[in-house]
Amino acid sequence: MAYKSVKGTKDLLPQDTVAWQHVERVIREVMDLYRYAEIRTPMFEETAVFARGIGEETDVVGKEMYTFTDKGGSSLTLRPEMTASVIRSFIQHSMGEQTSLNKLYYIGPMFRQERPQAGRFRQFHQYGFESIGQQGPECDAEIIAIAAAIYDRLGISYSLKLNSVGDPTCRPRYREALQEFLRGVFDQLSPESQRRTETNPMRVLDSKDERDREATAGAPLIVDYLSEESRVHFERTRALLDALGIAYELDPRLVRGLDYYTMTAFEFVSTDLGSQDALGGGGRYDGLVEQLGGKYTPAVGFAAGIERLLMVMEKNGYEFPVSTPTVYIVGMDDASRSWAFQTAIALRRKGIAAEIDYAGRSLKAQMREANKLSCPYVAIVGESELEAGQAQVKDMRKGTQESVEFTRLADYFIQDIAN
Repeated sequence: MAYKSVKGTKDLLPQDTVAWQHVERVIREVMDLYRYAEIRTPMFEETAVFARGIGEETDVVGKEMYTFTDKGGSSLTLRPEMTASVIRSFIQHSMGEQTSLNKLYYIGPMFRQERPQAGRFRQFHQYGFESIGQQGPECDAEIIAIAAAIYDRLGISYSLKLNSVGDPTCRPRYREALQEFLRGVFDQLSPESQRRTETNPMRVLDSKDERDREATAGAPLIVDYLSEESRVHFERTRALLDALGIAYELDPRLVRGLDYYTMTAFEFVSTDLGSQDALGGGGRYDGLVEQLGGKYTPAVGFAAGIERLLMVMEKNGYEFPVSTPTVYIVGMDDASRSWAFQTAIALRRKGIAAEIDYAGRSLKAQMREANKLSCPYVAIVGESELEAGQAQVKDMRKGTQESVEFTRLADYFIQDIAN
């Protein structure tokens, strides 16, 4: 039988990874500018890390996780998101004792057993960054500024939605008021929102179901229940974003899907993604470290899907940079092909991208291949060139040609690269 990739997964072929590598390179460049260091955690954790960190009543934990029991009887789960894993690592390695502010980022695959659809896969890839250790709104504004910087560099237009989801001192009062309202319109809600009314009522406000949106049009909003601390923090975060020139829209219905969020919540959206318009989002989660067994440590972060980001870029006709060899070395006979192979290796060792023919093709076929690869130079060598110790180097852009001594080839191309 012919095997195929598992439903909800996708092979990234060489023509695909050009775009992926470009996006990852831009992310790493921005992370370096903001002095965020990369962290890599295992692809699976003890199930309790996610159950406690994300929340038992979330859709992720309740319905979407890939959980299995290993031979030792331990319950393990493929990571559905990274924040809980990062915080587990932060606690385990006592990172908070080494520095008062840990600025971390990650890029990698995640796993959720949800229904595959446009921009959503069962194995998907996220990048994200976390600022762990300080409660000041400067950290919130910086996280948002970083996300905006990445989208700007990749030519992606976006809108930013902003809200505060309060803190443990004001959320219980709001939850009670919201549940009372939802019970009053219970029959008008979708089955999913009826279930969430008791387990995770704030998620009802985030529902895309038109029935829910109509039924909750008059629902109480968290902004009317914020504690003084949450209100001041939100106002200061907004003032910093205003000072940075980062436009945003206040969205009092915006909540994050995971239980660990507090205070600032935000989401970047794109009109190029249809109904599933979220590019990425995040917020503050001051209680998560303590929830996972560490000391109370404030934190704020962001995460986004790479597949969805690439969908927007491709839809907008983004031209990804393509790597091309500096020189294609053409060998005319067996002896010159041998020379071409050895010379290509020597040039590569000096940092010069070189390509040769491996199929013993004709001069004409090799020249066609050099054109196909968009090589700026072709070095042609045959019997007479071997005797003279000189290659015929053709500039494919200018249409000019000159003889270059074998001993000067590397310097010739290095000079061109430098210019």
